[in-house]
Amino acid sequence: QVQLVESGGGLVQPGGSLRLSCVASGSGFRVATMGWYRQCPGERRELVASITTGGVTNYAVSVKGRFTISRDNAKNTVDLQMNSLKPEDTAVYYCNAGIQLDSLVGITFYWGQGTQVTVSS
Repeated sequence: QVQLVESGGGLVQPGGSLRLSCVASGSGFRVATMGWYRQCPGERRELVASITTGGVTNYAVSVKGRFTISRDNAKNTVDLQMNSLKPEDTAVYYCNAGIQLDSLVGITFYWGQGTQVTVSS
């Protein structure tokens, strides 16, 4: 069984910073691409940033230059450093990981439970 556990959300003023962290725990698996998504009430979940095992990154246009995604392959963790936060960044942020289970062929995508980020003065 694999679990993704997130941490680091909270309330921050516009222009501030937050760092989100996510760890994939369990046994008998390898982690492929990891990423962060976000969702506002009544809206679709959208990709914020992703990173491959080789460190290739992809960012939503709205966060490029402000957010940085990184990972530690040995620890199965992925972080999202968010700088220059804006009120429109307010959302529930979800960690996502493509998991290769030893007992199955192919990739299964897992989600974390979500962490609230609120940008407000």
